[in-house]
Amino acid sequence: MGSVILREISANIIENAVTELFIKANSFLPSALENKILSSANIETNEIAKGIFCDMCKNLDCARELNIPICQDTGVACVFLKIGQDIHILGDLTDAVNEGVRRGYDKGYLRKSVVGDPVRRGNTGDNTPAMLYTEIVPGDQVKITV
Repeated sequence: MGSVILREISANIIENAVTELFIKANSFLPSALENKILSSANIETNEIAKGIFCDMCKNLDCARELNIPICQDTGVACVFLKIGQDIHILGDLTDAVNEGVRRGYDKGYLRKSVVGDPVRRGNTGDNTPAMLYTEIVPGDQVKITV
């Protein structure tokens, strides 16, 4: 008989990572995108479009200075996990992701807009459940994208 040693990862690590990723994803733009918005504001000739780009630049500056989200209207929380086949997650993965979303939306001051029942339209109050997509991949790591 052979044996396989799996790398164990606590679901709490995933939960904390999801929390931080949602805050970061809604507070910072990649520099290339921010630079594109700024350069577009500088070269745009249509006054209305130029004003929109300038407002976007002001919004980015305010978000950075006040440490608040760039935009609160984040829609549905989507979490993509690439899970290495040599990983064993200790704890409930779905619960960890949803708790991470719950905390990220609370700590990040994000708008909670998900409804639990589409007919009754009752807001869940915490933007859960998240849309959770998993893919098993070779290796012993977990990649999380929000």
